[in-house]
Amino acid sequence: MQADLIIRGGQIIDGNGTPAVTGDVAVIDDQIVAMGDLTNWQSGQVIEAHGKVIAPGFIDPHVHHDEAVLTDPLLTCMTSQGVTTVINGNCGFSIAPLTKSGPLPAPLDLILDDTRPRFSSYAQYRAALQADPPAVNAACLIGHGSLRINEVADLNKPADASELKRMRQALDQALSEGGIGLSTGPFYPPARASTTAELTAMAEVAQAHGKLYATHMRDEGDRVVDALNETFRVGRDACCGVHVSHHKCAGLANHGMSATTLPMIEKAMQTQDVGLDTTPWTASATMLNSGRHKQATRVIVSDSVPYPEMAGRDLADIAQEWGVSLDEAVDRLIPAAGIFFIMDEKDVQRILSFEHTIICSDGIHKGSHPHPRVWGTFPRVLGHYTREVKLFSLEEAVKRMTSMPADRFGLGQRGRLAVGNFADIVVFDPNTIAERATFQKPIQAAAGIEHVFVNGRLVWDGDKATGARPGMHLDRSVPTKMV
Repeated sequence: MQADLIIRGGQIIDGNGTPAVTGDVAVIDDQIVAMGDLTNWQSGQVIEAHGKVIAPGFIDPHVHHDEAVLTDPLLTCMTSQGVTTVINGNCGFSIAPLTKSGPLPAPLDLILDDTRPRFSSYAQYRAALQADPPAVNAACLIGHGSLRINEVADLNKPADASELKRMRQALDQALSEGGIGLSTGPFYPPARASTTAELTAMAEVAQAHGKLYATHMRDEGDRVVDALNETFRVGRDACCGVHVSHHKCAGLANHGMSATTLPMIEKAMQTQDVGLDTTPWTASATMLNSGRHKQATRVIVSDSVPYPEMAGRDLADIAQEWGVSLDEAVDRLIPAAGIFFIMDEKDVQRILSFEHTIICSDGIHKGSHPHPRVWGTFPRVLGHYTREVKLFSLEEAVKRMTSMPADRFGLGQRGRLAVGNFADIVVFDPNTIAERATFQKPIQAAAGIEHVFVNGRLVWDGDKATGARPGMHLDRSVPTKMV
């Protein structure tokens, strides 16, 4: 009874939502081989976890690290908070397939660097990941917005029949090559002119592959109810599972609307496949000229190409300093990204508490002053909302970060501590875990994350990355080892 790794004496939270039990976890190579009282087992590597929690590695189902997994493969913003798997390609924008030459339109320019090579097929992107793997496992949705940029001559118009046909063919190929589903973002300019029929036609392709349709809906503010109804309609008409990304009720006029939207989602769940995720913050982040500055009580500039020195400053202060309106300041600062305080804490807590809600960060890696969610989302839930606010039990919080996203996105043998599953494991201190990232100093590793293992290899050790990069490319229920 010899293992490569044994984690001893911790409180095992297996990801199913069941009560914690004291025990040990043994790992050989990249798999969990035994759990329970393993007193008689021996190992070359032993982690003492007394007083700590042993949990499945967290799965972040909504990030924008498509390029970052290649350019910053250690991805310490993720591993330092216990994340072992990321799902990229959200909000309708994916790194592949991307065939359009020239400057990238917003918000794709927030995710990708114009100067880097582009991937004309998903197979090329997947091969790049396999040749130079990151520290975390990675899956990727295929973005409808990216396909529109490739194929639609006038992005201000709905796709015509031939353009739609080409987009469907490209999506079919990308899903065949390992894309985990379809994402859309009709909120954003490249896809704003898309009709419900166009979205449905694309969702039909996802359904043919047995994969999900995830959406940054057309509106999360004044017309959030209409946007939800459109999302449900797409799912019904395409017979496709739909997933509402980072559900929120944005803008002062819509504070409290979650009391309406959540019952809508729950009702739709009775007759069709609907899911959702959310972030534990009252501020969102996206391109600065999204129009959200008109709804926000405060805006922080997170990045500006012409004025990089303005990163971290309030938009209102910049406008006052320049003697211009907020709109004029935005026009000067773009291309730029911003952090927008547009949600109400009661809505955040109500959505987090909804029994079907999955936790996500919606992290954007680029920029010198990112939203603190990039570094602090999962510890914030476990510390602030679980230990302090007591929204739910620790076991329930872990479930929303592990088995729920694994099941929703078809990540087989992930998200649970079980014999035979991949050894994605986080060891954390439930008494001290907390986000250190703040809106003033957003790039800070969390407190309380002791050890993080990806496929059995240690990637985060106390306060530093180990340099190991054992990540795998993940398809829906078909894990593929990277070499």
